[in-house]
Amino acid sequence: MVGFIWNFPTQARELLEEALEKHPDFAKLWMMRGQLEEERGDIAVARDIYNRGVKKIPNSVPIWLLLSRLEERNNNITKARSILENARHKNLQTPELWLEAVRVEVRGEKKSIGMGLMAKALQECPSSGILWAEAIFMELRPQRKTKSVDALKKCEHDAHVLLAVAKLFWTERKISKGREWFQRAIKIDPDLGDTWAYFYKFEQQHGTEAQQEAVRKRCNVAEPRHGEAWCAVSKDMKNWQKHTDQLLPLVANSLPIPM
Repeated sequence: MVGFIWNFPTQARELLEEALEKHPDFAKLWMMRGQLEEERGDIAVARDIYNRGVKKIPNSVPIWLLLSRLEERNNNITKARSILENARHKNLQTPELWLEAVRVEVRGEKKSIGMGLMAKALQECPSSGILWAEAIFMELRPQRKTKSVDALKKCEHDAHVLLAVAKLFWTERKISKGREWFQRAIKIDPDLGDTWAYFYKFEQQHGTEAQQEAVRKRCNVAEPRHGEAWCAVSKDMKNWQKHTDQLLPLVANSLPIPM
């Protein structure tokens, strides 16, 4: 289906419209329909589709995020903020929406506002691993260790937090410790592709070829399906036919070295 959309956009548009008439509560259809228009550069139509989508399915977080990011990419920051605030009112205690709101401010070089939002986010979602993982790296270096201890107290079995701790040791060039925490994160959740990609990038920088190959082989066996960075690559229309062994280096290359 994805390949068809990529190669035959006009026919795909007609099929998606027909599918939406029959299945208007299927969020994935709204997402695919809007992304098709974004690929074509028709921002106004994409915006309309996402707006229709969130009205029909207000609990679909991915559609809210697509709508917000569309506005942000087109320099409508105030609109993006408003969309995320509206989304949070309709979807209480949803970490992904808080995280995006924080990142909008950080990307807009308003980190102090982002820090304030993060504090509110952790009050509303105190056990969210994705929020704590982000919070660690929002701190200045001297405060990161303390924040990581707080994170582990709240969600010690969350792979996102364990990954953040591994990255923290990476920034401190504590290689053995970093490797140990990558292993812990993988053991907790082998389906989180971001961990595999960061671990592979880590071994590319600090490991041997044998260690890199070991990560590749284990990742192929695990066949991860989740993770923000992993899905950004794996669900890209250009990569729809690629397998795990092809996706791993692509995701790793897309990641920044932790600072």
